[in-house]
Amino acid sequence: MKLGDILRVKGTQVYTVRPDQTVQDAVAILMEHRVGGLLVQDAQGNAIGIITERDVLRECLYRSDRLAQIPVREAMTKDLIIGLPHDELGYTMGVMTKNRVRHLPVMDGGKVVGMISIGDVVKATLDETEYENRYLKEYIQGR
Repeated sequence: MKLGDILRVKGTQVYTVRPDQTVQDAVAILMEHRVGGLLVQDAQGNAIGIITERDVLRECLYRSDRLAQIPVREAMTKDLIIGLPHDELGYTMGVMTKNRVRHLPVMDGGKVVGMISIGDVVKATLDETEYENRYLKEYIQGR
């Protein structure tokens, strides 16, 4: 299974925030959509970073009294780790684990086509394993 397969099931909705919005704005968007990460896009719609729950928690530790003043650009992760639609689940899980990221923008030709979480990858892996197990049991039983 590939990331593109996950996006076909999950959908391609990506929630975003601008770098000039505040961390408090980002928290409101995260909570509104019940997601753990937002893609940060500049005025031209280019992906320039990601802000996740972890980034927000870091700001809470050091500057919790200023979340309504801190721009997202100061709190976001600038070095994006991305996936491609043709990336396999095992490879993606390794990349996410190695880089300690739980949210991965999926890009195709320089354009963001979706966002997946480690939960999406785990669910897809479990679904794939369940299907394979069922197929093998039926094969062994001669059905």
